[in-house]
Order: sequence, then C-alpha cells, then structure tokens
Amino acid sequence: MTVDIGVIGATGLVGQEMLRILEERRFPVGSLRAYASARSEGRRLDFAGGQVTCEVLRDGCFDGLDLVIVDVDEPLALEWAPVAAAAGARVVDNSAAFRMEPDVPLVVAEVNPEDLADLPRGIASCPNCTTMVLVTALSPLQKFAGIERMVISTYQSVSGAGARGISELDAQWNKFAGDSESLRRAAAIDGFIAPGEVWSKPIAGNVIPLAGSVKDAGYTSEEWKLVHESRKILHDDSMRVTATCVRVPVYVGHAMTANVQFRDPMSRAQAVELLRDAPGVLLLDDGDGAPTALDGAGIDPVLVGRLREDPSQPNTLDLWVTGDNLRKGAALNAVQMAEVLIA
Repeated sequence: MTVDIGVIGATGLVGQEMLRILEERRFPVGSLRAYASARSEGRRLDFAGGQVTCEVLRDGCFDGLDLVIVDVDEPLALEWAPVAAAAGARVVDNSAAFRMEPDVPLVVAEVNPEDLADLPRGIASCPNCTTMVLVTALSPLQKFAGIERMVISTYQSVSGAGARGISELDAQWNKFAGDSESLRRAAAIDGFIAPGEVWSKPIAGNVIPLAGSVKDAGYTSEEWKLVHESRKILHDDSMRVTATCVRVPVYVGHAMTANVQFRDPMSRAQAVELLRDAPGVLLLDDGDGAPTALDGAGIDPVLVGRLREDPSQPNTLDLWVTGDNLRKGAALNAVQMAEVLIA
C-alpha cells in the first residue's frame, strides 16, 4: 500500500528534515506534494532519488491526498489544516494551532500512540520540540511511579527559532571570528553588537533567559507549553510543573535539567532499569553519562544522563535530557505519527 502525502512548509528547516526522514524510513510514499510560500513556488526539492516541485496552497490543492503533514506558523495551520481534513486527508500538525484543543490528540509516538485511534476532526498534533524531548524521557518513569511535581530548566538551541535564528547566530559569531578581544568587549559593553531581528540581545557568547513571548504570570509561551502539553500527553492534569526556558548559542539540540518528584517510591536504580530499554531513549553509561547537545544532533533517540537521587527530598530524581529539536523534536515524530495512522 502506498500513501499520497502532502507536506506544508516543505522548504523550512523542519520541512526539509521531514523529507529526509520520509526517505530514510522508507515511508510508502505513492506521490508527494510539497507546499511552500509564493517565493518558493517552482523550486525543486530532492526526494527519493528524484525531485518534487514546490507549489502554493490554493483551492483543491489537497484533492486525492491521504495524509498531510503541516509545519507552518499557527495562522496558516489554522486556515489550511481543516481544509486538508475536509478534503479527506488525515492531518499531522506540527504547529501550536490545535495542541490544546480537547478533540485533537497531542501525541509523542513512543508515549501515547493509542491516542491516534480517534481523530474527531481528522487532525492530530505534535507537541512543542522541548516538550517532545522531555516527555519521551519521562514517560517510563511517570507510568511506573506517577509524577507529583517537576521543575524544568531548558537550554534551547537557536534552530528552535528557525533559519533566522541560525543566521543571526552565524552573523554574530562571524563578527567575533579570530578576535577574542571583541568577544570579551561584547560581554562587557552593552550594545557592542546591535540587537538582531530574532533576539533583542546578542545570542553569540551569551545566554538569554527568555525563550518565547511573555505571557501570564511572567512565564513565556515556551514555558507554558511545557506545562500544559506535558499534562495532556501524560494524561495527568494534576501534575505540577514549573519551567524556565533559556536560549543558548547552540545550533541544533535542546537540552534540559529535570528535577522530578514522584508520587510513589522511585530510586535511581529503578529509573535506570526503566530507561535502559525505553523506546526512543538512550541512557548513557547507566545514567552516569553527560550527553551534550552535539551528541544528540542528527540521531533519533533522546539522550539521558546525570541521573541522581535528590538528597533534599524523597522520591525525587535529577536528570539531564537532550535531543535534536529539528529531528525528534519535530520532523521524526510527525513521520512516526503518520506511520501509526497508516498502520
């Protein structure tokens, strides 16, 4: 059986990764349509030994498709995902447009694939890339002992802001190239580098404790996504979650610390056993490893290390998690969801 598939946002960072993963995993593509903005209309993208020509979204563009994967900003997703569903395609949406809708499942393939059995609106959502990486690692522990509360600090790469984020970091690093004195001065003198388009302060050689836009109670959109999406995916609205999301000068790979308090007894040894064979997880050195963002870039699993018992309170573990935000955090999970939908 082959599947006629469309990818909206095919020229973006995640869209291009999506095409690579569809090919790598030998997804049974019958025909592929690639949708992009008007400036990319007619652009040819490599796929499966051939090429596909980008087209723009228009009336009737989804006719005959079995599946549509969406990776565009919320306004476009809100407009076109329902159109694709109405045309008879099942839709996997990577935007935040439908994530918290009660009749749209929010899915991590290794955690809650059973939620894809019911698609009242023909749409299923992928969570935010940070949530995806974290929940993949925490799900085996949550199922065993239940999570009472978790405190998360994230270290998010610039590619989470798309190609513009990478370009801005590149431009700022190039300004410092071979000139450690300039880097030192930039650290000491506010305004040495003009604010960029993406961040109001330099990201090169810096850490910005503000990822996303500020929302209720001073928390950012990225922080609230972690709170609400984790609860929905793990089916536990009582779980207490607080987060601080930080942008760091890393190209690819989101990392985070998690301090997790469990409802039932949970030892480090038990966590090692649960994580050692957990789907989508690679536990380094039985939890003693210290995986970096570069270690996790370009591979499927999320990496877990620095696993410790918290000496300040019982039934609490500290762990470090990192994963490729473009791959597992977005494109891979969407393709995995598609595989479940056609199975």
